[in-house]
Amino acid sequence: MAHDSVCVTRRLSIHKGDLYGTDRFSHCLQGAKEIEITVTGRTSGRSLSYPVWFALDGDKLYLIPVRGSDTDWYKNVRKTPTIRLGARGKTFTTSARLLTDEAQIGKVLEKFRDKYGRNVQSYYPKLDVAVEVPLA
Repeated sequence: MAHDSVCVTRRLSIHKGDLYGTDRFSHCLQGAKEIEITVTGRTSGRSLSYPVWFALDGDKLYLIPVRGSDTDWYKNVRKTPTIRLGARGKTFTTSARLLTDEAQIGKVLEKFRDKYGRNVQSYYPKLDVAVEVPLA
């Protein structure tokens, strides 16, 4: 089993402010189609994980909830913006910023189109919100 020299299979937690760690986590995102996000349940307080598509733009990662503002993980982030990202055995914890401006959401959708294809919008029937996650 071959391992990437940076993205080994052991768990490594990286937190915002660890600039070297941020670079390592960003490297793990290269070529990945999907990541795992972990959020805090708004009523249960438990950690809940979900596989999601994402788009990168510099030191920011963008997410679009499949059912828009009705998506459970989005409702959880709205209450508790701390989010843990997981990719290739690495995790990165930071705070998410909710995007509701139509122009900003359109820009995020364009990043998703660039990554996943022009018809990506068909997977997102309610496109009223997006999430920006700083990686630096």
